[in-house]
Amino acid sequence: MKRFTAVAGTVLSCLLILWSALPLPVPAQQETIKIGVIYGLGGAAAPYTKPAITGHEIAVDEINAKGGLLGRKLQLVIRDDQSKPDVGVREARELILKEKVDFLMGVIHSGVALGISEVAKEYKKIYLNTIAKTAALTEEKGHRYVFRSASNTVIEGRAAAILMANQPFKRYAVIGPDYEYGHRMVDDFISYLKMLKPGVQVVGEAWPKFGERDFTAHVNALLQAKPEMVYSSLWGGDAIAFVKQAKPYGFFTKTEYMNIAAADLDVVVPLGAETPEGIWGSSNYAFYYPDTPANREFVAKYKAKANDLPPAGAFFGYVGTYFLAEAIRKAKSADTEKVIDALEGLTIETPIGPLTMRAYDHQATKGQYWGRLKRVPEFPFPIMGDVQLIGGEKTLRPVDEIKALRGAK
Repeated sequence: MKRFTAVAGTVLSCLLILWSALPLPVPAQQETIKIGVIYGLGGAAAPYTKPAITGHEIAVDEINAKGGLLGRKLQLVIRDDQSKPDVGVREARELILKEKVDFLMGVIHSGVALGISEVAKEYKKIYLNTIAKTAALTEEKGHRYVFRSASNTVIEGRAAAILMANQPFKRYAVIGPDYEYGHRMVDDFISYLKMLKPGVQVVGEAWPKFGERDFTAHVNALLQAKPEMVYSSLWGGDAIAFVKQAKPYGFFTKTEYMNIAAADLDVVVPLGAETPEGIWGSSNYAFYYPDTPANREFVAKYKAKANDLPPAGAFFGYVGTYFLAEAIRKAKSADTEKVIDALEGLTIETPIGPLTMRAYDHQATKGQYWGRLKRVPEFPFPIMGDVQLIGGEKTLRPVDEIKALRGAK
């Protein structure tokens, strides 16, 4: 018996030694929180969208360096929609069905954004739009699963109208790219301006295709209408090409000119000294305004990563990512329905100050900057002088009006 006990003890000891030599079980690694990011990455959109990707990356790197969210890292899955609605819809479906992303973000082209919004509603996934501006996205076509952290055509158009209501001009001509964004940006400006200032007339219109390279006919048509002011919703490469081609006709000495994107770095840097001084320019983000520690810190972060000044796209990517991240943190979950509840009414700090995601329509209170372009010795391009910020809380369409728009569908 004693011998049996000794043998058993030896066997047990060996088993314990072998067990202790086995590797300890490793806790299952937490899956990443996957964010599908979609932009048109080529052509006229590239100066906005490539910096936007960098903005997303800076935010994700910051969040992951602090341990991620809920113990999970964030992961970006980036796709190119080629600024085509059908391509955008296809990429959104693939991101949801094949890549199994938890959320969708991005898009600059309004038509693409409207298409992806419908995909988000179909699959009950949050789509947080970061740049595309058509107000329809969060107004008459808004729904539970779509949000926007940027401004929209109503906010920007009404801001321009408030600015012009105090100016003497009554004869306006308009020009914009011939698609959803271009028409909405003009309509939302003119309709509000006429309300603020009865007697305003639209004496000429021009609707070049998006990506137009020959503006000669449009320049002549606008000048023949003899406007006092030309309001332009051209952006990116179109805004640059128009200025270059209109200047030899003396366009900017024959009429006043205001452009919704004229003060964006994506426009003033390529134009440089060719930018007509004194035109009215707007920007979604300015690295020099507001001159606050938070904005200076963001500029430094972007310069450290991209070795350049941050354009508007960088701001949009950065802020959009933080809106989503703070909602996940507040919800203590990456569950879609819980994150939606957390996003509604959420206020976050941004490089330009606090922004709030309005609960009813999921539209952020992002405002718009305007000023007359002037040359300064610090930079080889003009900046806005006497910058005016017209806040989104002043120009958002009231909730009752949006309810009426949705009820009218």
